[in-house]
Amino acid sequence: MGVICSLADALAELTIGRDSASRAGEKPPKTRTCRFFSQKGYCRAGNDCSFLHDEKLFPGSQITGADGENGGESSNSSHPPKDDGLVQDRRQAVTKPPASRIVPKPVPQTQTQNPREFQLGQIRRRFSPKESRQGDGAALLKFSLAPSDPDFPFEMTALECSLTVPTAYPHERPSLKVGNRDIPRGFALNVESGFDGLAADKRDSTLLELMKALDRNLETFLSAPKAETIKLVPNKDTRHLSNQPARAVQPAAAPVKPDSIPQQSSSTSKAAAIASRPVENFTAQQKADAAKKRENEVRQLEARMGRLPLYKKSGDGIAYTLPVEPRRRGELPTALQAVKSIQLFVPLLYPLHTCRVQLEGVESSESKPVEKGFEGKAKEIRETTLMGHVNYLAQNMHILAKTVLTPEEPPVSTSVEVSTPKAELTQAADKGKGIEGTQDAERSHIQYITRPPEWTMIDGDDFSGSDSEEYTYDTGDEESGPESGVELKLKGEAEAEKTPDLPTQNQEKGTAISFPFIELYGVEVLEVVVLNISVKCERCKDMTEIKGLKNAITKSESCKKCASPLTVGFRRDLVHAHAVRAGFLDLEGCIVNDMLPSTFLPTCSQCSEVYPTPGIVSVCGETTSNICRECHQKFTFKIPSVKFLRISSSHLPPAAGPRRKKETLGLTPGTELPKRGRCRHYTKSYRWFRFSCCQKVYACDKCHDESEDHPNEWANRMICGWCSREGNYRPEDCGFCHGVLTGKRGGGGFWEGGKGTRDRVRMSRKDPRKHRRVGGGSTKPKA
Repeated sequence: MGVICSLADALAELTIGRDSASRAGEKPPKTRTCRFFSQKGYCRAGNDCSFLHDEKLFPGSQITGADGENGGESSNSSHPPKDDGLVQDRRQAVTKPPASRIVPKPVPQTQTQNPREFQLGQIRRRFSPKESRQGDGAALLKFSLAPSDPDFPFEMTALECSLTVPTAYPHERPSLKVGNRDIPRGFALNVESGFDGLAADKRDSTLLELMKALDRNLETFLSAPKAETIKLVPNKDTRHLSNQPARAVQPAAAPVKPDSIPQQSSSTSKAAAIASRPVENFTAQQKADAAKKRENEVRQLEARMGRLPLYKKSGDGIAYTLPVEPRRRGELPTALQAVKSIQLFVPLLYPLHTCRVQLEGVESSESKPVEKGFEGKAKEIRETTLMGHVNYLAQNMHILAKTVLTPEEPPVSTSVEVSTPKAELTQAADKGKGIEGTQDAERSHIQYITRPPEWTMIDGDDFSGSDSEEYTYDTGDEESGPESGVELKLKGEAEAEKTPDLPTQNQEKGTAISFPFIELYGVEVLEVVVLNISVKCERCKDMTEIKGLKNAITKSESCKKCASPLTVGFRRDLVHAHAVRAGFLDLEGCIVNDMLPSTFLPTCSQCSEVYPTPGIVSVCGETTSNICRECHQKFTFKIPSVKFLRISSSHLPPAAGPRRKKETLGLTPGTELPKRGRCRHYTKSYRWFRFSCCQKVYACDKCHDESEDHPNEWANRMICGWCSREGNYRPEDCGFCHGVLTGKRGGGGFWEGGKGTRDRVRMSRKDPRKHRRVGGGSTKPKA
């Protein structure tokens, strides 16, 4: 039995050994390529190598592309074999895929149906452009293309592109415009033409591919020679040279044969009048001194006038627009009363050449007397500075307006008798420059024309006389008749004839209200409908507010302190770009102090429609904006400051003693007070008080007692610490800006009679009620 079992086990082992041997004889398939055979062409393991030895993958015999037979030859030619006959190639061995597995690149369905919109979407996602439509339906895309080259040699952050895609794209090519202002136009044209070339060469490329190609070739386009362009240059401003004499030059005389000149007898010879005008020549030292003086005076002019709203300066530094306020505007002719600014022309050779002015907003015929009078006075006082000339014009414009314009005296003429041809030729050769209305011999294209005689005036009377001096015409030396000349009329007669044709204006008396430096944007005319002011009693100096003043209506009030009668009347004027006066006040028994919030009616500058009543409430220092109810245009006006000028009054009281020095606080309406009006005594009081005992301003009663030697009285007026406007006393807030003046609302204050609070959390710890029980008695334990 034991023998049978051992034989069975031996047979089983023999069967298992045969099965394992048969499995060992079967080799697994080789899927990985032998790297030694691929690199060197042989392997030391030979056929026993467990990796694949494929001759098709050998670098020397690799078939690439469609050129299969010649592929090996080309590889061998580029990589020569070694001594052992093997070719070394470091390229990666890639198995050529079968043709059945090669598929074309997928194309989106959207691109096939609408390629233009698909490519525009690519540009939108890539650059996020600003898109607009042109008249023909073409799309205009504006975006910035940043160069992707890290070694880009030009200092340019991005290329500002304006890509135009026509409606017929892709059948029509797109175009590109460069918007960088720091790139010269010639180089920008190179980029634009380069993009056009890319679009012509790559017709099947998308817009995004074209922009990528432009990015790759941007350095090449900018490095190309600059394209030729045309530059438009404006004419040089020569208005400052209009008062200079023109140079008249005689043309070169052509040689004339003596036989061609007809003989003239002495009786028939005519005299040729040759008018000459002297030409000023300056040395280099004079020009240098003049340039230095001009620079200093221009710097002084800019320092004093440069911050004014109407100030302007031309690019060449010759013309200056300056605001001007005539001293006696009422005495000016009606056409000149609206003058608000002038143009001052400073020649390059100033003061060798005198300066001149031109009035803005006035007809040339009306402003000519002032301009000519100023020109003549500038020639007399050449040593005056530019600011001196401007001040003289503002102070004496009403006198310069009386300048008499007369025809210019003809220049000195020299009579030359033409007797013989020889004398005529000699005279023509000796004259050179000086003949008016002729051409220059060297520059025949230039024609010199002398100034017309009516452009020059004869020097008028001296302006140093009194302001009431009238200009008269003395006919003692001439005969009066129909042929003696033009009849001259006096000033009074001329104004009497013009008065019926002009609209009536307010009589200039009383106290004028003006808004200097008023800013009007979109407003043609501004009208004060309801005026609210504060006045000061002339007897007790107490302040009183007068509200509801309207045009041609007089209101009567009485002083609350001394019961003196106060009468105020208002006569309205229209405010516009050339007039800053708002009207006149007729005051009796009082003096105007300040303008309170008032009602205005603006007129739209676009449709000339008046804003509907009741109007717009505004105050000094506040910018007011609104919209026209007719054309819906936005308009804005601002009154930076209000000025009151007492012109005349028939009810002025007699002088009771020396005038009190005017108080100057240096405050600007609309801005905060220093430290918002707080002092070291009360840190939560945001205002100043005007005490009635001395009419002086202090932050509190303790500040008053420290500076004055009399006891303080109750202050009935205050100045807000948030807007710097003065008004009647209010316990809590400002009547103008409604700012809180006593710290937090509802808090228990110890100044100005605070209302206190019952909230024990907010109650002061010094308040005995903070720890008191509701039923009475203290909560603190007894000692």
